[in-house]
Amino acid sequence: MAKLRAAGRTPSFYFSPGRIGAMVLRYFYLIRGSVPRIVELAYWPTMQMMIWGFLSQFLYQHSEWFVRAGGVLIAAVLLWDIMFRSNIGVAISFLEEMWSRNLGQLFASPLRPYEWAVSLLVIAGLRTLIGVLPASLLAIPLYHYSVFDMGLPLVAFFTNLMIFGAAVGLAVSGLVLLFGLGAESLAWAAIFALAPISGIYYPISVLPDWLQPVAYSLPSAHVFEGMRAAVIDGMFRVDRFLWAVGLNAVYMGLGLAAFLAAFRTARRRGKLLMMGE
Repeated sequence: MAKLRAAGRTPSFYFSPGRIGAMVLRYFYLIRGSVPRIVELAYWPTMQMMIWGFLSQFLYQHSEWFVRAGGVLIAAVLLWDIMFRSNIGVAISFLEEMWSRNLGQLFASPLRPYEWAVSLLVIAGLRTLIGVLPASLLAIPLYHYSVFDMGLPLVAFFTNLMIFGAAVGLAVSGLVLLFGLGAESLAWAAIFALAPISGIYYPISVLPDWLQPVAYSLPSAHVFEGMRAAVIDGMFRVDRFLWAVGLNAVYMGLGLAAFLAAFRTARRRGKLLMMGE
């Protein structure tokens, strides 16, 4: 250890921002070098925003509730896509390593599993911004609604949904490590399974009484309830924000622990070199 320090070298088991940065650059170059990847990131959020935006305009003209609510549907669509994109951003970057059979090469380097996990979280955040920002800007000339009018609450909503989506993405990636590419459909299915009880387009009070506590155990339910309070009533629900932050800390810890535990199991069973298309 002393010799390594004297030589100016850091032991490979130390946490290394440099290795994380290298992995983030790897995934960034994959995106930058592919026009279809860049287009795909912005395509789905924009399409969803347009479809639900036109529906919102129709309901705005025919429903007293939507006249009062303003752009609640557009805001809901954009915030939902943040959660979805964050989840899929982690999963796709992870799956690309699986599809290319690159896990063996990655971990022949000093890269540690937790550093890989952090790099997946960082690139998921970048992918989310690339995907959602064009749709948010396009809503302004199309529907005369700007999600940015929410101000600082928007930052709180964005951060919480991105963290929750990424936590789900890490847990799903761990399952793929354990069960192979036959489980890759979970990358899309898991997050959609949470959508009905997240209260994206309707209040949690719509759900059956027995299901409401389940919904409130998710950070996303508190975020979307807070979003409706901000859009409809013009108030920031601090209690909803604090609940979302606390639950996100739990879910991110569980997601990261599940991913690292699955990685250790897969390495012990020799699966890292056997996975791929």
